[in-house]
Amino acid sequence: MRLRIDLAYDGTDFRGWAVQPGQRTVQGVIESALGTMLRLDPTPTLTCAGRTDAGVHARGQVAHVDLDTHPGVLERRLRRYLPDDIRIKSVVEAPPGFDARFAATERRYVYRMTDHPAGPDPLARRMIVHHPRPLSVDLMNAAAEHLLGQHDFAAFCKKRAGATTIRTLLALRTIRGGETIATTVRADAFCHAMVRSLMGCLVAVGERRFPPEFAAEVLSGRVRDGRVKVMEPHGLVLEEVSYPADEDIAARIEQSRRRRDE
Repeated sequence: MRLRIDLAYDGTDFRGWAVQPGQRTVQGVIESALGTMLRLDPTPTLTCAGRTDAGVHARGQVAHVDLDTHPGVLERRLRRYLPDDIRIKSVVEAPPGFDARFAATERRYVYRMTDHPAGPDPLARRMIVHHPRPLSVDLMNAAAEHLLGQHDFAAFCKKRAGATTIRTLLALRTIRGGETIATTVRADAFCHAMVRSLMGCLVAVGERRFPPEFAAEVLSGRVRDGRVKVMEPHGLVLEEVSYPADEDIAARIEQSRRRRDE
């Protein structure tokens, strides 16, 4: 049976989600636990909604795995086996045809920074990036307006062979609350390093080094721009993954698997 696993993790001590030889990764740790618990060789393979990079956190990650195991029993056993920096929120039987990656309609990330001269609260330093120069939230939001909608985001992505860089950016909004600057980023999907590159562009404008139209200039170039920094990973959290109603899952998967072209 296909099981849906909802989980959270502190990405500080992981080399990202995906299995890498000789590296501690979220997928690797969970798959190893499953293999040990269930005495399976080879170990089961997890598929996730979004493969987070090294140092990136998640509160709302979703994965699926195919196992002949009662979900409630698996949930309890995983919680005993896994380390403290991974939290299993729930394990349930997935609806027919469910795919954690291709059935998803939207991913929501939040990137958190502070430009306070003293840096972040020491108790939150693993999740908040210290930016050493003052930032204008209004200018960051003005720049974001140029990036919304469906575009080729090649200028903000690390390209992968055979993968499209066309995405639909649904929201890109920054707010200041106390000492923390939080940017919410929503899209149908993201390519590699896209969110952190978008943040680098907004920060460049927020520092007043470029006008808000700089974002449109970078986007239209469709190649990586040396003026745009890929921001530090620890400020980024995958907060939520959205899925359609059960009866719409098959249609969503078919749509997601089609290569997007402008």
